[in-house]
Amino acid sequence: MRVIFLGTPQFAIPTLESLLNHPDFEVIAAVTQPDKPRGRGNQLTPSPVKKVALAHQIPVWQPKRIKKDPETLTNLRQASADAFVVAAYGQILSPEILAMPRLGCINVHGSILPKYRGAAPIQWSLYHGDTETGITTMLMDEGMDTGAMLLKAYTPVGLLDNAHQIAEILARQGADLLIETLLKLDRGEIQPVPQDPSEATYAPLIKKSDYVIDWTRPAIAIHNQIRGFYPNCVTSFREQPLKVIATAPLGEDYRSQLPPDLQKLQQQWDTLSSVTGSPGEIVSIVKNLGPIVQTGDGLLLLREVQLAGKPPRSGWDFVNGTRLAVGEVLGSSAIA
Repeated sequence: MRVIFLGTPQFAIPTLESLLNHPDFEVIAAVTQPDKPRGRGNQLTPSPVKKVALAHQIPVWQPKRIKKDPETLTNLRQASADAFVVAAYGQILSPEILAMPRLGCINVHGSILPKYRGAAPIQWSLYHGDTETGITTMLMDEGMDTGAMLLKAYTPVGLLDNAHQIAEILARQGADLLIETLLKLDRGEIQPVPQDPSEATYAPLIKKSDYVIDWTRPAIAIHNQIRGFYPNCVTSFREQPLKVIATAPLGEDYRSQLPPDLQKLQQQWDTLSSVTGSPGEIVSIVKNLGPIVQTGDGLLLLREVQLAGKPPRSGWDFVNGTRLAVGEVLGSSAIA
């Protein structure tokens, strides 16, 4: 089966590699976003998909706007592909492109549709505290993730899982599901199922303001924000920005979901639960673990943080490195 692959970030790599390594498929070209300046020197850097494609001697096309690029449109039309496979490509396809391949354009989407249509499904799923997510393959249409669904695969989400960890799982899951989808679609063994628009939710691009921690919110909501938008959530500490990379909500509701190294906190729960402070205040420091912060509802352990210009460090190293004291308050000043 002749396939053209459209994708850009690391999430797309397992799917591309599955196609490249499968005897039933020939990847005839890869389409990806243009190289972008990155790093201190603003060096033009190729996307992960481009790197893998070039390593396999696959032609790479990088139109700025695929719908308006005559050369790419001609290449796509003349390729006589059986399918276009799309995984986190980052551009909308026109009706003209959608109609080109024999089997259509098949998208590997990081949610159980119709939930979380849009650019950041994994992040918003964790933000909302979902305990299960997954992958949906679908036939693309002109809408934003509105096409008929083909196959689904599910995966559980643990209390301390972050978006990066879940993305790695879903990327591998999506690669397997895509192969199964293409083979069954070619044999006529899949009946596409239209989405119910009344059940649709959206996962828009994440804004800078979404990263700012509001300590008046409940502990579980802040925890879900931090792991969903990993590793970018930020507060202020001694009038400087502080990234909060990993946390754990404390309390009886979460006892069974915490790993063994955090069980010592549950042994101290009677003592901890009697301590109160204002939102953002450090109300306790647990030896070898880190600081505990009062939120609008409940307590939150800071497991990993990052000071501006410094590498990430554990909550306990943060305590020792800054000589943090009970009573200090996070988020009490504007974030630079």
